[in-house]
Amino acid sequence: MIKNQLQKLQNTIIGGAIIIGLASVLSRLTGLLRDNIFARKFGAGETLDIYYAAFKVPDFIFNILILGALFASFIPVFLEYWNKDHDEAWDTVSSVLNILLAGLLIFGGLAFIFANPLSNLLVPGWSPELKAQTAELTRIMLLSMFFFGISNIFSGILSSFRRFSAYAIAPILYNVGIIIGTVWFYDIFGIKGLAYGVVLGSLLHLLIQLPAVLRTGFTWRATFDIKNPGARKIFRLMVPRSLALAAGQINILIITIIASALPARSLTIWGWADNLQHFPINVFGVSLALSAFPVFSQAFIEKDQKKFKQAFSDSFRRILFFIIPISVATLLLRAQIVRLVLGVGAGNFGWDDTFDTAQTLGFFSISLFAQASIPLLARTFFARQDTKTPVVISIFTVVVNAVLAWWLASFMGIFGLALAFSLSSLLNMLLLLATLRVHIGYLDDKQITSSTLKIVIASGVMGVIIQGAKYFLDEYLVNTHTYVGILTQTLGALFMGALIYLVIAVYGNFSEALMVKSWLLKAKQLLLNAGNGNGGNGSGMSKGVKK
Repeated sequence: MIKNQLQKLQNTIIGGAIIIGLASVLSRLTGLLRDNIFARKFGAGETLDIYYAAFKVPDFIFNILILGALFASFIPVFLEYWNKDHDEAWDTVSSVLNILLAGLLIFGGLAFIFANPLSNLLVPGWSPELKAQTAELTRIMLLSMFFFGISNIFSGILSSFRRFSAYAIAPILYNVGIIIGTVWFYDIFGIKGLAYGVVLGSLLHLLIQLPAVLRTGFTWRATFDIKNPGARKIFRLMVPRSLALAAGQINILIITIIASALPARSLTIWGWADNLQHFPINVFGVSLALSAFPVFSQAFIEKDQKKFKQAFSDSFRRILFFIIPISVATLLLRAQIVRLVLGVGAGNFGWDDTFDTAQTLGFFSISLFAQASIPLLARTFFARQDTKTPVVISIFTVVVNAVLAWWLASFMGIFGLALAFSLSSLLNMLLLLATLRVHIGYLDDKQITSSTLKIVIASGVMGVIIQGAKYFLDEYLVNTHTYVGILTQTLGALFMGALIYLVIAVYGNFSEALMVKSWLLKAKQLLLNAGNGNGGNGSGMSKGVKK
């Protein structure tokens, strides 16, 4: 019964977003727990700087060859071939998987051999000892790329069939692996234990999806057909996206190089603030984008422009409805959030760490709504099998970000890096939205503009309430020198602000508030229908799939 309920729920954008969103909440919570353990055990210092720096090379290779590039091209092409011939679609999957793993082996092998020179380039401001430790962790973490390479192919298959459950749970287990590495492996292997935890997490990320993928009918085939039409089309579409991701990863490397010349712990501060901001981005932005992507792709295949535009408008406005007020709340409560998440149990996490992380998070919060919108906007192009347009925009904004980061960091330090990132993210979102408007015409502009204006005004009122409640609670009711006092202040201010925002949205007849209400009612109805054996398929993808 539960299996049927999940299947019915997954076959709609709303249901898929709910599943991904809830799992994303759990994933981000485990991620915050991971960061809290980091903060208490190590504080902001050399150990975590080495850990975060060691990620850069494996991330660079993986992101270019697999992650975004694969999702930009795999799902639309797989759906296209699935609608024609199931067997040919599976041949394409195996060819792509085997070719990509070969690519990871080649580039991973080169990175393993040249890990020391790469570390010298990556963190030029560090001592030889720190560079050597970074290279050592990098070599271990390279193994995780292979597990992630397979698991992300699996994620593409499951997303195409709108089977989001295992795919959504996978990141939770990845964080569990890292926590195990921190709590247990570190005591056994020293700093290398952190890297072993990453490898374990990537393996768990793969294994949790394997049973669900096998149930779709997929079987691995020992084929390495570089002339396979589907594989060739996927790789052809990947090239522009890979260039964009390469530019993005180079941008991250530039930030790392700049941060290595700043005071010690700068990379750790950046990593903590970045993880905190990605909580709402993943829950609301990425989850809706991932859930809508197969719908965009199917609408393009069916040449249904009305369906495409409506799906975009609904998803875009839902993201703004949630993320704009969250941006305001994050900006106003940044110090409280950092202290609550990273300061539990105190340990080695001091006030200077709190202040620097909070200020960095504050600069990130300026662009939260833009960062949450970019995954959806990019996928509108990917679904139309246009990977070139986002590439040009991405490369341009990366250049802007690098220039701003170099300039602002010279007098603002780590805060300048965060501000540069936010400004370039805003530019990225605006350019994607404007280009999409030019390419496909009217995007429900009147509704989007009206909704955005209402959301901004309501969020502004909410911000005033949060700020007033924050100071009132601090002055008269709670002792903010204690954890319980900070928690009470934060929850009290959030509750008052959120209540006012929802009251304005409901009584102001915000269409997004009605959509959220409809979301919940539809989800409830889907569950009831599934329990009774009723309800439509929604996607058509379940047909012909082995149960």
